[in-house]
Amino acid sequence: MARSLLRRANRDPAPTCRLPRSGDPLTTDSQAGAGLSAAGARRAARNASAIAAARILSNGAQFGWQLILGRLLGEVDFGVYGTVGALFAVGVAVTSFSMSLIVIRDVARYPDRAGGYLTASLVSQTLLALVAYVGINAAAWALGYSDTIRAFIAIAGLSLFIDMLGNLSYDQLLAQERMVATSAVEVGHILLRIALAGVALWLGFGLLGVYVMTILTGFGRAGVLWALLRRTGVRPRWPLEWTLARPLLINSAPLALSTFISMIYLQLDRLMTTSILTEADTGHLNAAFVINYGVIDLLSTTVLVAIYPLMSRAYTDSGARDLYRLLVEKLAFFTLLIGLPVGLVFTAFATEITVPLFGANFAPAAAILRVLIWYTVVTIIANVFAQNLMVQNRQRYLLAVRAAGLGFKLLLNLILLPRIGVIGAAFASVSAELLVLGALASGFGLNWRGTQIGRWARLALIVIVTAGAMLALGALHPLLGMIGGGLIYGLGIIIGGVLAADDWDLLYRLAAALPGSALIRRVWRRDVQINW
Repeated sequence: MARSLLRRANRDPAPTCRLPRSGDPLTTDSQAGAGLSAAGARRAARNASAIAAARILSNGAQFGWQLILGRLLGEVDFGVYGTVGALFAVGVAVTSFSMSLIVIRDVARYPDRAGGYLTASLVSQTLLALVAYVGINAAAWALGYSDTIRAFIAIAGLSLFIDMLGNLSYDQLLAQERMVATSAVEVGHILLRIALAGVALWLGFGLLGVYVMTILTGFGRAGVLWALLRRTGVRPRWPLEWTLARPLLINSAPLALSTFISMIYLQLDRLMTTSILTEADTGHLNAAFVINYGVIDLLSTTVLVAIYPLMSRAYTDSGARDLYRLLVEKLAFFTLLIGLPVGLVFTAFATEITVPLFGANFAPAAAILRVLIWYTVVTIIANVFAQNLMVQNRQRYLLAVRAAGLGFKLLLNLILLPRIGVIGAAFASVSAELLVLGALASGFGLNWRGTQIGRWARLALIVIVTAGAMLALGALHPLLGMIGGGLIYGLGIIIGGVLAADDWDLLYRLAAALPGSALIRRVWRRDVQINW
């Protein structure tokens, strides 16, 4: 069945669509999607490459900075930093109100409304930033945080207003397809912020210096992006047009609520650990989270962003969804295959990974990482099914699942943190994410057939053998255990019959959709036609 679907996909050409240029007259959506010009395709590829490159560079730089920051600050201050960052992230979700996608979409369609949308966003998000600023400071007081944390939240929260100005310009420039310029600004901003914050720490200003430099570089980013936008002729258009502002707020509200719940779900562990336990405990938890988020961003977020257009084209409302379902199921299975050895490595060698990265003071984070890494494994699989719901426009179901997961996670943290300490937050995260995965897979209608029992049995055997090999080789040297265990796992997957021929075909097609696919296809050749 799966192989016949892939053969059919190889025979049938993919439908094409035309992306309107900024100077084209606006007609109907169907007319705008009539064909895809070669210039439009090249422009889209250039823009996608710029965004992907900027994302990889900026996220990589920030990941490295977190590792350095943990060593420089120590466990207590790193816990303070993690708590402030968690509350700030919630404030960002309130300030942005998920308007970006709507603004980018509408300004791209109707460039003459850019000034009106800029004014509407500026007014509404300024008020929302004020609400967020008051809210996160009130939350810090309600959660019983120390005076130090409350002071830093008051300072760091000023970036809500500054970053908002830069983000408004960023969205408008994206709508004009100025991805190369915006990507350069984003990477430059991140690198400059890290450099100046490092200098501030070296001079002995501590966390205060980090937040001051964050504010200063935020001003610089906002100024550069605003100047770039003005060069395109876009300026705020006064007075405020309620015919634009009101629908913008109403249409953004469901997305904003979903983003807000998702953000609290992500940050809840650190917020509650600081409130119930100590800042040092949060520092250890934050170190484990830094590693986990780095793995998620590398193995899940980057891949799913690249695969999203492919999934959107594969999904149809005509009932011919067999290929799409196959794509989602296989993608989830491939993600599981990648996640299992990652979980084994971090479980077996958590101490050998954590201590060199963060220092001996963070040794307690290793026990947290051994548990929390399985949250990562579950999350990268759940993200596949979550993206499926986005493709199907089933955001309400996704919101309900996230809300249920948040409630369950909150309950578990209240029970476990006072009883077993900070590792309870890790157990709460894994348990809540398993609940979320089950609900998302059920919403997809996942139904593993009995004929796959043999495949699962072989995979389980490979995992057991790999775990044993990692422990045996790791007794000689940790790197030998990591590398040797990984090689044994990979060989087991290849020769153990875990992947069928249609799995390899689809895996090749998925690889062709990723950034750098030309290099991948030059090295790995397979008789499969790529038409997406």
